[in-house]
Amino acid sequence: MEKEMKSIVEEIIGKIERMSLLQDQGCTSEVHQVVTEEGSYVLKNSYERKYREWLRNEAGVLEKLNTNTEIPTPNYNGYFEGKNSSHLLMSFEKGVTLTTLLREAKKQELLSLIKSFGQFLQHLHETTATGFHNNQWLVEQLKKAEGYVKSGDADGRCELLQKLILNQPSDVQQTMIHGDCTTDNVMVINGKVRLFIDVAGMTMGDPRYDESLAIRKWLHHEEYIEAFYEGYRRYKVTKQEFEYFNEGLYEFF
Repeated sequence: MEKEMKSIVEEIIGKIERMSLLQDQGCTSEVHQVVTEEGSYVLKNSYERKYREWLRNEAGVLEKLNTNTEIPTPNYNGYFEGKNSSHLLMSFEKGVTLTTLLREAKKQELLSLIKSFGQFLQHLHETTATGFHNNQWLVEQLKKAEGYVKSGDADGRCELLQKLILNQPSDVQQTMIHGDCTTDNVMVINGKVRLFIDVAGMTMGDPRYDESLAIRKWLHHEEYIEAFYEGYRRYKVTKQEFEYFNEGLYEFF
């Protein structure tokens, strides 16, 4: 760790005793566990322009949620930027990502975890949080996607974007959403899905986006889909809605 960065980190959380790289996290960032006399923390570092923007957003979301007991996320501790990097400090939470556990789980445990994921997501979609207002979520996402296409920061192509713009789904009541609700971005604690991580996209938005990403790996596993909807009972996306959000919009993010 650079001396200047270490000084800033220690100013926020205290003298560093040890650090270790978290191997199973950090597709867009470099993630470390940092241990001090005061406790255990996560230091998340981003270096590319797009991912630095996401990290800044994540810091803002966590800061807003620091006093919210209804939406479980890591606690916000601090955020700072360097010339070519951005850095977020948050609490270290004991748990394992749902993705990791699903690889190892036997069938009944697997089905129970998937149901728990559905319940956890439904709770988010039925929760109100202050400070989040966005009546034009999809419009804003499409504008962001256009910017990413122009800068070469997206897998999706211009033709797909135009198709999404021209074929927007009907409006639904917006709710709190995670914004990247895959099995990578929820953590299991004591056998239940209990914590959201990587919350840069958390805001008021279209719950069908979360739902589509949540079930994306299980389309050809009817039993797994049924387990999810035993937990998530508020709505079931249509095939067309799933394709719009998972196979369309998500290509740009």
